[in-house]
Amino acid sequence: MSGDVIKQLHRIDVDLALRFNDVAEKHPLSTIRFVAPNDVPLDIDFLNPSDPESAAYVSKRIDFDNFLFEEVQNLTTVKIFQNYKVLDVQTNSESAIVTTDKGVFHGKVVLGADGAQSIVNKKLTSTKIDRKHYMAGVQQYYEGVDNYQTSATIELHFQKELLPGYFWIFPLPNNQWNVGLGIPSDEVSINKINLKQKLNSILEHHPVIKERFKNAKPLEDVQGFGLPLGSRKVTCSGTRLLLLGDAASLIDPFSGEGIANAIRSGRIAADHLTRVFQEQRFDADFNKSYHKEIYARMGNEFRVSAAMKKLLRFPFLFNLMINKAAKNKSLQTFLTAMIYDLDLRKELQKPKFYFKLLFNR
Repeated sequence: MSGDVIKQLHRIDVDLALRFNDVAEKHPLSTIRFVAPNDVPLDIDFLNPSDPESAAYVSKRIDFDNFLFEEVQNLTTVKIFQNYKVLDVQTNSESAIVTTDKGVFHGKVVLGADGAQSIVNKKLTSTKIDRKHYMAGVQQYYEGVDNYQTSATIELHFQKELLPGYFWIFPLPNNQWNVGLGIPSDEVSINKINLKQKLNSILEHHPVIKERFKNAKPLEDVQGFGLPLGSRKVTCSGTRLLLLGDAASLIDPFSGEGIANAIRSGRIAADHLTRVFQEQRFDADFNKSYHKEIYARMGNEFRVSAAMKKLLRFPFLFNLMINKAAKNKSLQTFLTAMIYDLDLRKELQKPKFYFKLLFNR
């Protein structure tokens, strides 16, 4: 959970963010370790000392989701139905209809916050999976990983055979670790990559990583998942319909992070629904303003991240930047600032940035 996740909790309710501070099942972070294709590491401090909301953590998804679920459960205005399987979703000029294995629900609006495999998206829009804008990933929880830099460091290993994807090692509470990799789905298809085998190969054969995992124990089987990326615009709204989070393909194309944008889309949806009910406008034309607001808030960041992802197809540029930054404090400071500043991130897309790296000492 990046600092932006914590900021979104603050935007919803300061007390909510404070209650999250008391959650035990999270691990505090302060540093990202980037490992270039040539195995040169670079540590970047991503906490902004001038911003008290810039805290970041790693948590198991089930623990973070349960925190949010319990918060919602305490609201008297919300009624929760558990263990219902949604079979169909339809909308018309009069209502939204959700058919489940235990009955049919009628409402004014349906919000699809049901993830990458959203049945709401499948039933109510024409958006299909595009492998150029989709990432396939696998992950596994471990305990007993050795030789980490610090317990407050997440590691992103940009190994050549994974580009423009990466392998990660994230620390969790209780000496556990989230380990996995993500690769664009078109690359997986073209090169016929078996992600599970690729993960096991790294853990067993990479000259550095295999030593760190020789005493580690997996806590589960390898889990697979898909990530619909924000590198293309998709339909986020319709008649009596809003899509949120992964269901609306709001995942950062470079980092693969989606939680902050999912929460942000929830805030935007809440503001929009206030106007929907005030004006009693449930039609697709009125709901287009939600779609426009989503991309007004996130579109520029998606474009920059997508461009940065394309640069990862050139390993020598990544090696150049990391090698120079490892020896240059000023460049390290620039890269740290880049984490908070979208305009600075744009500099990485310009040829003159790499020209300066080549010829400045």
